[in-house]
Amino acid sequence: MDFKEDKFMIALAMGIVLLVISQAVFFLIRAIKRAKKLGIEKATIKNTIVSSSLFTIAPAIGIVATVLTLSAGLGYVLPWIRLTVIGNISYEVTAATNAIEAYGLSGGIANEITNPEVFATIAWVMTLGSIMPLILIPILLKKVQSKIGKTVSKNNAWASVMSAAAFIGLIAAFVARAIAGKGEASIRGDGAGILSVAALVFSVVLMLIFQKLANAKKWKWLESFSMPFSMIGAMGLVMLLAQVLPQNIAFLEWRG
Repeated sequence: MDFKEDKFMIALAMGIVLLVISQAVFFLIRAIKRAKKLGIEKATIKNTIVSSSLFTIAPAIGIVATVLTLSAGLGYVLPWIRLTVIGNISYEVTAATNAIEAYGLSGGIANEITNPEVFATIAWVMTLGSIMPLILIPILLKKVQSKIGKTVSKNNAWASVMSAAAFIGLIAAFVARAIAGKGEASIRGDGAGILSVAALVFSVVLMLIFQKLANAKKWKWLESFSMPFSMIGAMGLVMLLAQVLPQNIAFLEWRG
């Protein structure tokens, strides 16, 4: 059996999943008891639990997509462990790729990792990197919020400017990667090209369509599902496009 998906790795994953579920159940029980002490009606508590459960489905779709992306090189178990606790596709892929490149290997996460030492290094880099925010946020967040609060209190317009700038910067990074991102020359479809731009366009168009539907039909639930639906839909359309277009056009890259 492949060491990435052997009995030890599966047992480790199951243990972590059970720990996370136990933690969620523990706080759920405490929250219900507290709500009853505060005199909140049972119907309200039930509706809150149901609506919260439904809203977890949307981010879960994005997590599944991330697991599938990482599974080509790392198998299914390690990404499953990582994303059960904390993580997202932009960080996990970057961390794994940097660890691979440190060994002088090419191809990034798209190639299967067969060396246990490289695999272990990737796991440590991904894990240690995601631990830092958990350490830094409790220490620095209060000070940062205090500074931001003082700035905003002096000029309320700054709040909108800062939040908009942070969001635009995040989106710009993904847009730039699709349009001009450099990939490995040995990996077809890794760099910016027809398919990456198509994925960008499809995701934007689908997002606009879902938002219009949510507003027009007053489907509040669709607002939370718009992003994951757009991601999955764009991936499906790009896969279809790769099959329909001639190979020399579909896999044309200007930054391969």
